[in-house]
Amino acid sequence: MRLSTRLTELAGIRYPIVQTGMGYVSGARLTAATSAAGGLGIIGSATMSMDALRAAVREVRERTGQPFGVNLRADAADAAERVELIIAEKVRVASFALAPKRDLIARLKDAGVIVLPSVGALRHAEKVAGWGADAIVVQGGEGGGHTGPVPTSLLLPQVVSAVDIPVIAAGGYFDGRGLVAALAYGAAGIAMGTRFLLTSDSPVADEVKQAYLTRTLTDTVVTTRVDGVPHRVLRTPFIDRLERAGPAAQLVRSARSAAAFRGLSGLSWPALIRQGAAMRRGTGLSWSQVLMAANTPMLLKAAMVDGRPDLGVMSAGQVVGLIDDLPSCAELIDRIMTEAADCIGRLGGLAQA
Repeated sequence: MRLSTRLTELAGIRYPIVQTGMGYVSGARLTAATSAAGGLGIIGSATMSMDALRAAVREVRERTGQPFGVNLRADAADAAERVELIIAEKVRVASFALAPKRDLIARLKDAGVIVLPSVGALRHAEKVAGWGADAIVVQGGEGGGHTGPVPTSLLLPQVVSAVDIPVIAAGGYFDGRGLVAALAYGAAGIAMGTRFLLTSDSPVADEVKQAYLTRTLTDTVVTTRVDGVPHRVLRTPFIDRLERAGPAAQLVRSARSAAAFRGLSGLSWPALIRQGAAMRRGTGLSWSQVLMAANTPMLLKAAMVDGRPDLGVMSAGQVVGLIDDLPSCAELIDRIMTEAADCIGRLGGLAQA
């Protein structure tokens, strides 16, 4: 079954399913596999240098001719340069982990790029809609990574009723029943991170994937000790130690992470400081919290790239407790659409009765 929604029409995709941008996870391979299967794959560029991002974009295009996107941080020191790269490479969608400024939205829209911010609160949805965003991803509290306190089942209908642009639901989705439920709330599609991380197309090490597959619905925790803001991750002995660490140990770890990330990203110290200042202005974090935010890329890398879940952080939505296999992206999307068709058929039967 092919579902036509405001999202599929806007992005030119076959199915209303988005694979979210995930650092060290959604590179060229996963993004291309998702888009080739009819969804919207999104490169997670926050942990990439400019050269690495350019290479990833071109590799996706070599692998598939279908639309895809790039996710970036609006508060990054080189956000404007990344926007220019997206425009120059003719990427279809630019998604943002934080609300982009008006000038970035205008620059992208003038170039014909679809602007797709992610939000976790009604006020943020209304703000970016007023600034000209083409669509928004609304993530409820059960979602992985940076998240808020309101569950998707309450946040989604609130936002759908308040804005007139397409809304994509995120947080707790993994199958066709969820897609139909999101559509019933008025969403134009669903976005999934944890479910796409746990596919055979994901580059994450097998031992790390197995660590995810053994978890239950209660095996995630929301912590502020990774980067100073609420972050839903798998509960592990490492996270428990992080929660118990004192302020001095936390700051030392963060300073080391900042130095390591600077080398990995290719940013100079002045650029890294400017990025930190922009983060403070955009989020209201203290300098201590900004320094803690340097933890995230390196702690994610330890688990997702180095295959050491005992030394790193594994972002995960609560939905991890309902996932028990590793299909390809094509198999996953086909399964979701088949389940959605069956679900719609059952509901149609009820209406006739």
